[in-house]
Amino acid sequence: MRFADIGQQLRAYRLESGLRAEEIAARLGVSRAALYRYEKGEVIKLDTIRRLAELLKISPLSLLGIGIDYFSRPLAFLERLRQIEEEADQILIFGGGTCFQVASDAYEAALNDAWAESVDAAPDPLQGRSQAEQALSTLLARRKLYQQRRPSIIAILSEASLRRMLQEGVAPGLAVSERGRARCRAAAIAEVESLANLMESVPIGLQIGLKEGPEPTGSFIVLRGRERAHVVTSPFPPDSGPAVGAGVAMITAADEAVGLHQRVAEAAWRDALKGTAAANRVRYLLRELRATEAAA
Repeated sequence: MRFADIGQQLRAYRLESGLRAEEIAARLGVSRAALYRYEKGEVIKLDTIRRLAELLKISPLSLLGIGIDYFSRPLAFLERLRQIEEEADQILIFGGGTCFQVASDAYEAALNDAWAESVDAAPDPLQGRSQAEQALSTLLARRKLYQQRRPSIIAILSEASLRRMLQEGVAPGLAVSERGRARCRAAAIAEVESLANLMESVPIGLQIGLKEGPEPTGSFIVLRGRERAHVVTSPFPPDSGPAVGAGVAMITAADEAVGLHQRVAEAAWRDALKGTAAANRVRYLLRELRATEAAA
């Protein structure tokens, strides 16, 4: 058994359960420090794994990293995604309107402001602020991880998603003030301009293509490491915040799932606009937006 992997799974499922570390430790009959040591990869007995699985209401196989992981809490999902990205050498992104690892500073700043403003209006601002801080910390850790490890990335973005982001701005589902929404729209424009530049310059290890036409019915990520690959599907957009509505994210290392998603993405990549052609199309979307605003 790979106890480091079990520890990572345990942390993600603890966040998914909504239980505090103190609660789990007390029910398990161990100290909180012992629970944290388990999460860091300390040897753990099979009986303890079984009892933890019962407390977290999951299968013991899930803690062992076998089968499919399901997450209904965005914070837990983001933590598990960060863990997998720590081991990934290749990242394949299909769908959506941004590649978060290389997102612009304007995108990150607007996201921070929008999350902060939206949680202040929530029923429990203190809890909302704490969740937003955790989510932002995890997202920033993912960006830092990319800068350190530089895995190769192929991102096939959706033209329909980019159009929507330009119209509605970053974090479209969050309730923010008119001024805040204006900042989000400005950040979206800066992000799309940055994407066009990246498409045209094609930095080493980063390729961004553009899928024309309707938005894909479902986006996903394939992450490949030295030992295994994972497929990630999620209803939680990266800019939606930790208090997004109901949904279930899924992560699996099953070979057939990885292979099927890989084939779908490869076919989409063959048909996608790339390089200068993709950059020109994205800049056309920006000109189209500005013309619409000037005519309004």
